[in-house]
Amino acid sequence: MTPQDFINLYEKFTSGKCTPEEIELLETHRDSFQLKDLPWSTEMGNKQQIEDEILNKLNNRISSAEKKTLSKIRWFAAAAAIVVFTFSLIIYHQVQPSPDKITKNPSLTNKSPVVPGFNKATLTLSDGSNIDLNDSKKGLLSKQGGASVGKLSDGKLVYNAKDADAKKAVTLYNTITTPRGGQYQVVLSDGTKVWLNAASSLKFPAIFTGSERKVELTGEAYFEVAKNKNKPFKIAVNNMGIEVLGTHFNVNAYKDEEAINTTLLEGSVKLVTANHEAYLKPGQQASLGQQQTFDVHRVNTEEAVAWKNGYFMFNNENIQGIMRKISRWYNVEVVYEGKIDEKDFGGTVSRFDSAADVLKSLELTGTVHFKMEGRRITVMP
Repeated sequence: MTPQDFINLYEKFTSGKCTPEEIELLETHRDSFQLKDLPWSTEMGNKQQIEDEILNKLNNRISSAEKKTLSKIRWFAAAAAIVVFTFSLIIYHQVQPSPDKITKNPSLTNKSPVVPGFNKATLTLSDGSNIDLNDSKKGLLSKQGGASVGKLSDGKLVYNAKDADAKKAVTLYNTITTPRGGQYQVVLSDGTKVWLNAASSLKFPAIFTGSERKVELTGEAYFEVAKNKNKPFKIAVNNMGIEVLGTHFNVNAYKDEEAINTTLLEGSVKLVTANHEAYLKPGQQASLGQQQTFDVHRVNTEEAVAWKNGYFMFNNENIQGIMRKISRWYNVEVVYEGKIDEKDFGGTVSRFDSAADVLKSLELTGTVHFKMEGRRITVMP
C-alpha cells in the first residue's frame, strides 16, 4: 500500500464509511508503517495536519530510490481516474463501445467490497511448527540452525547468520507461504532479498552451507540475489532450474499459467531443464512451455515486476490471463458465462484499488461485463 493509498483509506475511515475488511486492511498497514500513534477514532482533528504527519513519517523511512517508485505508484493510482481512456484506447481491434453499454453495474457497488491483498504469510519451521507472520509481533521469532529469525517493524522477515559458523551449522529448511490475497518479503541469511506474490511459497535453508545456495519456489517471486562468486544461487521451480551468482530477476511459475516466465532485470541468468538450457541478458524473458523448450525474447521488464511495485500492468493480455491475476490477489473465484470475445487488453491500474474498481475499468471498454456475488466473479460478454 502506498502512502497516498493509506491516506485515502484513513480519510474514508474517519468518515465512518470503511467496511470491516477495509478497517482490517488499514490496521495492518498502520502497524507496518509504524503509525500506531495516529488518532484512531472517527472523531478526526485537523485532517490536513494528520495527513502531513503520515507522509512525513513515511518519507523518513524510505530511500530516495523507493520514493521514486512510490511516486510512480501514486501516478498509476491517480491514473485509475482516467483508466476509461487507457483501456478504451489500448483495446486491440475493438470498436468504440456504444453508450448503452457504459452503464453502472449494481453488482459492482455492493456494501461489502472485495478489498485487495496485503502482507500476510505463514512461516513453517524445520520441526513443522507454523508462525503466522501477520499476527506475530516484531522482534525475534525463532532460532534456526544458528541463524536468528526476526520480524522487522515494516513486517519484513529477516534471517541473520552473521554470528553463526556455517561450517558447523546444521542445515534446517524453512518455508514461507503466502495465501491467495497475500504477499510478503523475506531476507535470506546470505542477504538475498525475495518478494513473494500471492499463492506462492519459498523453501530455503536457515543458513546456506556447502558450495551452493539452493532454494525451491512455487508461484511467483522477485529476487535480488546477493553476490557471491564462490557460491552460486540456484532455484528449483517445477521441472526447471535457475542458476545465478548475483542478479535481479522475476520468476512466474504458477501451475495455472501456460508457461514459466523468467524475466531478467540485472546481471545474468542460466536456465536449465533435463534437455535444454538458456542464458538471459537484462531485458530478456525466457518462457518454458509444455514443449519444454525455451523461447527467449525481449520484454518490458516493468510489466513483469508491476505486481511487486503495487500495480497491475496488462499488455496484449486476454481476459482469462487478467482474471487469473485478479483471482489470486483478491482471493476470489472466477467463472465464465457465455462466449467471451477473444480481445486483448492493455492498461495499468493500482493493485490497491478494490476488485470492483478494477472490474469497472474493464467494463467501460464495452467488451466484457461482470457480476459479483460475495467472493465469486462471473465474467460475461
